[in-house]
Amino acid sequence: MSPAPGEADALEAFEQLGLTSYEAKVFIALQQLGSGTARDVARVADVPRSQVYSVAESLEERGLLEVQQSSPIRYRPVSVDEARETLRERFESEQERAFEYVEEVREESVGQEAQEDIWTIRGRERVDDRVVDLVSDAREQVIFGTRLPSLLTDDIEDALEERATSGVDVFGISATTAVRERLEELSGVSTFSPPAFREDDERSGRIVLVDDDSLLLSVVDDDGSETAIWSSGSLFASVLIQLIEAGDETPAESR
Repeated sequence: MSPAPGEADALEAFEQLGLTSYEAKVFIALQQLGSGTARDVARVADVPRSQVYSVAESLEERGLLEVQQSSPIRYRPVSVDEARETLRERFESEQERAFEYVEEVREESVGQEAQEDIWTIRGRERVDDRVVDLVSDAREQVIFGTRLPSLLTDDIEDALEERATSGVDVFGISATTAVRERLEELSGVSTFSPPAFREDDERSGRIVLVDDDSLLLSVVDDDGSETAIWSSGSLFASVLIQLIEAGDETPAESR
């Protein structure tokens, strides 16, 4: 017999909390009965009588029902509030145990992760977040450039202005007048046009250079999505920044 819609939702929720399907059914049946024998439970719940005994034993171990050693054996569920608290504590305990291990594994992999020089990210929002993170970590200098006004978000503007007012040299570079005008409105941010650019450029996205050891470069795909590579504190980043600076006079050098 299929459970009613409300019961089906409850069963699914109990399973998400760690109970088996039979455990959830027996627990719900006992809440309906108040107390009962294996025969009573089997009559109310869609659980074979032969399975009720082992399921009840498991629920007793979980602290969700009590057993009366009578003939026949009777079962009584704990109160709803007590069951709620028991499952909550169990969930929190299991969560803590799981994430303790995850944290240990992550700590072990930190050194290995640090060896990774280049990271790829896809999706405009994720690139937005990475740009803000890189700019916010700047200690000495930031160069931010884009040809597209949509790639200069409010959060990026805030991060650029915050760094500039904190004493960091912040430069905005763009061949697009609308972008330069927005950058010029930011306190402490110096703006420049690139010395040379391709008017038919439809792929370049953003460039971010930070403290001569972090960079991000992105391209815009045909469907408007954005893909970026970024690196920070790596030999790759330092070398690529040097190549960019050698190939084109940077705003800092033009002052």
